[in-house]
Amino acid sequence: MDSSRTLLLAGIEQLGLEATTAQIDSLLNFVDLIEKWNKAFNLTAIRGRDEMLRLHILDSLAILPFITGNKIIDVGTGAGLPGIPLAIFMPNVQFTLLDSNSKKTRFVQQAILELQLQN
Repeated sequence: MDSSRTLLLAGIEQLGLEATTAQIDSLLNFVDLIEKWNKAFNLTAIRGRDEMLRLHILDSLAILPFITGNKIIDVGTGAGLPGIPLAIFMPNVQFTLLDSNSKKTRFVQQAILELQLQN
C-alpha cells in the first residue's frame, strides 16, 4: 500500500468516517488531477501530495458529519474543494460548485468528467 493511501485511510479513520475502496481511489485520482493541473493553472498554493491530502481532502471531509439536506452549493469552490470530496462521499446528494475563475471552473468540469461523478 502506498504512503498516500495509508495517510488518507488513517485520516478518514481519525475523522470517524468509513470509505469504500472506490471512494479512496476517487480521492487519490482527484489529488492526481490537482497536481497535474496545478502546474499550469495555479489551482492551489499547496504543492506537496501529503499536504494536499491533509489540508484539502481531509479538511473537506471533516465537515461531512454536519451536512444535512440533499442539495449543496459550494460557492467559491476553487479547485473543487470541499465540493468534490464531499460529492465522492455523498453520491445521493446533488452538488453545485461555483467559482468566478474560469480556469478553476474548467478544472472542476474536467475533474467531474474524469472521476465520473453523477451528482
